Amino acid sequence: MVEQLRPRQQAIMRFIEDFLDENGYPPTVRDIQYGCNISSTSVVDYNLKGLVRGGFLRRSKEVSRGIEVVGRRERERGVTIPVLGAIAAGEPLPVFPQDVATALEEDSMEIDTGMATKAATKEKLFALHVKGDSMIDALIRDGDMVVLEAQESAEPGEMVAAWLVQEEEATLKRFFPEGERVRLQPENTTMSAIYVDARNVQIRGRVVGVLRRYE
Repeated sequence: MVEQLRPRQQAIMRFIEDFLDENGYPPTVRDIQYGCNISSTSVVDYNLKGLVRGGFLRRSKEVSRGIEVVGRRERERGVTIPVLGAIAAGEPLPVFPQDVATALEEDSMEIDTGMATKAATKEKLFALHVKGDSMIDALIRDGDMVVLEAQESAEPGEMVAAWLVQEEEATLKRFFPEGERVRLQPENTTMSAIYVDARNVQIRGRVVGVLRRYE
C-alpha cells in the first residue's frame, strides 16, 4: 500500500511507523518535519491531509500527537509513574522532589510502554519538570518533562538528577567522575561545568526519556 504513495508521503508513513515502534506514541507535525527534512510544517500538514484522504491515517487536530495509522495494532496501555516536582537545568534548585515511594497518587502521569522499557525496573520510574536551558543541546528545554529511573549510581556521561548534599540543591546534568571530584556537565555551550567534591554528590536517578514541549 505504501508503495502506491508519492515519495514524500512514503517517507512520512515510514517515519511515523518507525517513530511509533521506537517510542510507543505518534510524532508531532514538528517531529515529522525534522525527521523527514521537510521545509515547513504546512508542507507536512498538506501531505498528512492527503494520507487521511487516502485512508492511510486518521487524525485528530485537537491534540499535537493525534495521528493514528489505519490498520495498525493498538499499542499497549501506558505505564503510570509519579511526578515528583521540578529539577533545575541551569543553576541548582534549593529543593529536591519527594521520594518515589512517598509520591502522592494524584501527582502522576502516563507514559508509553516504549519509554518504560528503557528502564530496568518500571516501579522505579518517576518524572520531573525541567526548569532552565542548561541541557538544551540534548533537546531538553525549559518546561519539558524528563523521565528517570531511581538509582544511586551512574556511568560516566549519563544524564542524571544529582543532589548536592552540602548545598541541599538538585540539578540535571551529565555525570563525569574525576577522581576525588565530580564534573556535572551541562549540554549548553554558553554554560560552564559544575565541579564538586565526590563526597558531596548523590545520584538520585538516571534519565531514560524526555517528553518535549512544542510551542
